[in-house]
Amino acid sequence: MKTYKLTAFDPAGEKLLDESFQAENDDQAKGLGEKLLQEKDLIEKTHRCTSPSGKLILFHR
Repeated sequence: MKTYKLTAFDPAGEKLLDESFQAENDDQAKGLGEKLLQEKDLIEKTHRCTSPSGKLILFHR
């Protein structure tokens, strides 16, 4: 399992979410990240999810 980082921001740039989670691969992490954002009603906010190597796997501006 790898550790991924999910962050969401408000329009002023303040962090609304800063969370790490485990996933087997980038595709699974993308799905889990989207699910977390939907559960916390942050899917429409600016967000990003990065892999352990720093690869951007999910982004919304």
